[in-house]
Amino acid sequence: MNETELLAILARGEDSHHQFKRDFSNIDALAAELIAFANTGGGQLFIGVADDGQVSGLAAADVARLNQLLSNAASQSVRPPVNPLSTNIQTEHSLVMVVTLDEGLNKPYVDTQGRIWVKSGADKRHVTAREEMQRLFQASGLVYADEVPARPATIDDLDLTAFAQYFNQRYRKPVEATGQPLPQLLKNLNLVRDGVPNLAGLLLFGKVPHVFKPAFVIKAVTFPGTVLHDNRYLDSEDIDGNLFEQYRRGIAFIKRNLRHVQGDQGFNSPGLLEVPEDVFEELLVNALVHRDYFITAPIRLLIFSDRVEIISPGHLPNHLDIEQIRFGVSNLRNPALASHAFYMLPYRGLGSGIPRATEAWPDIELIDDRRSNQFKVVIRRLKVGDVNSQPESRPESQPESQPESRPESQPESQPESQPESQPESQPESLESRVLRILANKPANKAEISAQLGQKVVSGQLNRIVRDLLAARIIEFTIPDKPNSRLQQYRLCRL
Repeated sequence: MNETELLAILARGEDSHHQFKRDFSNIDALAAELIAFANTGGGQLFIGVADDGQVSGLAAADVARLNQLLSNAASQSVRPPVNPLSTNIQTEHSLVMVVTLDEGLNKPYVDTQGRIWVKSGADKRHVTAREEMQRLFQASGLVYADEVPARPATIDDLDLTAFAQYFNQRYRKPVEATGQPLPQLLKNLNLVRDGVPNLAGLLLFGKVPHVFKPAFVIKAVTFPGTVLHDNRYLDSEDIDGNLFEQYRRGIAFIKRNLRHVQGDQGFNSPGLLEVPEDVFEELLVNALVHRDYFITAPIRLLIFSDRVEIISPGHLPNHLDIEQIRFGVSNLRNPALASHAFYMLPYRGLGSGIPRATEAWPDIELIDDRRSNQFKVVIRRLKVGDVNSQPESRPESQPESQPESRPESQPESQPESQPESQPESQPESLESRVLRILANKPANKAEISAQLGQKVVSGQLNRIVRDLLAARIIEFTIPDKPNSRLQQYRLCRL
């Protein structure tokens, strides 16, 4: 770093990775700054600089004193010790010492009183929240959320019949053949700790895991438009149960809320999802297995008219970034859970889920949101009426035409002038058409019927309206007078 580069950094001011200090005389104060950097992404400490970025400077004697203080703080007042590097930059009038420290690999780092410091914006703070401490221990591999006992659950709260079936399927022998007491066997498989089911055991085999861990569910909502703050919705479900049940119901929610396309199937075929189902299998399993269970929050499954978002609590662990996971680099955040999920869910545990999903459907955006501490996957949907898009030919890695797998009489894409020769979308269900009408504005039955192209209100429409009311997907605009001649229907508000 030269003087020009130094002055450019000082002109930008302090942030989470650049701290300005006039001087240090207290070893504990210097240690706290080093600890905060080591626990939070690393950074640079500029000594001889005022808070406003003006160079106050250091004398040669100050530099010698500070180097000794830095050495003592890093080796004696930070636990475990760290290895900062110092550089002296000569400015026009005096010296500035730049101390550089990378993010630590052995978190959490503490001071001599056992306090944990982290960066908070341009400042630092003392960590006191248990969950935040747990995540720091998790980052260093000292503790895993899925191995923490899930008190007050007991072994009686596990579905032991389901466990016995799993054990027999995986090991090709019944539980009784092991000759071990059930609690010991569960402990050996890392599903129980101290006689209590750990989180992995509860989530995989719990009878009602949401009773003990109500936040570890999937919140699924389908919106009629493209914005989250819309107070209308087309479908909503709180998906609880064990992980397999959450996976099954999550996939079912996606399938009933996405359009189906004909592709190269026959006219009477049920059609294919507009986005290949395999994509959602990979991404939903990835969210269930790799989310941060130290964060008390649900997975969010949000379906908009133009995209699907799967939002998992917790940003990418350790030093992983988006490009690394695109190429299959992985870091097991929940090793006990992952070891059993391999045999219970469509999960391979090789870091291959994200690469497979993006290969099957390249129009996927991965967002590692460290500020909000979440990982978001955005899957773009096909545009309505886009007859030139076929889900099976979406990957960029496939050639535009594949004569070996597609008859010449059926080209990959049809000209826009002949959409009738290859319709993409299956006819939309009457229920979906009703919901889309009400997504625009409230309407009565006669108005709905007219927009459907019906001359009179049909018995089928009456049945659908009753079913949607019972399911609380739509509601009366005049709830106190259900038979009012002014009665209309609208989507339920969130």
